[in-house]
Amino acid sequence: MVIGIQITDLLDLEKTIAAEIFADREFVWEVLSDITEFIRKKGKTLNPEEYESRGDDVYISKSAKIYPSAMITGPCIIDHGAEIRHCAFIRGSAIVGKNAVVGNSTELKNVILFDSVQVPHYNYVGDSVLGFKAHMGAGAITSNVKSDHSLTTFRFGEEKVPTGMKKFGAIIGDFTEIGCNSVLNPATIIGRNATVYPLSMVRGYVPANSIYKKQGEVVGKRE
Repeated sequence: MVIGIQITDLLDLEKTIAAEIFADREFVWEVLSDITEFIRKKGKTLNPEEYESRGDDVYISKSAKIYPSAMITGPCIIDHGAEIRHCAFIRGSAIVGKNAVVGNSTELKNVILFDSVQVPHYNYVGDSVLGFKAHMGAGAITSNVKSDHSLTTFRFGEEKVPTGMKKFGAIIGDFTEIGCNSVLNPATIIGRNATVYPLSMVRGYVPANSIYKKQGEVVGKRE
């Protein structure tokens, strides 16, 4: 067991419609390959008085706000109070939590956004999970494929944990803040309540309650 990156270390499962997908899993990234099928099954159980079915496997809460220029393809669930703004592109296999914001020119693919997540400006989020109230600054992205297209490996200090996955973006814990124009390299995990400085290039693990200033310079937050 690798301490600090277990599911409950990173995420409050009461803050997502997708809690069941995490059952009997050790690591968050293990759910990434199952998001598509989970949405298809979960969508059929949603109350039609609360959710509208729009095309193939697209389920949108009637209280969500969808701007006319947004593009949404399934499978997809958009939960209560979410806001999908102008020119957002949901490319499929996406769960958008309650009161979450997907903004201008933001693209989602194979993701779970927990409740109250904000990806409001020019973000790319692929093959990733973002925890409750996580926020990505303008232009921040998750890079989900290595340049040599080999399988991703999660770096935890000196230890390398093979994921067995070619596509794995980032796991971002609850209340985490990602600064503008930062790049989270494949298989990055950011602990709960961490802050990443703008213009950062992040690889591996950033501990909970810490501030990532640059590679090799990570400090704990002061209470």
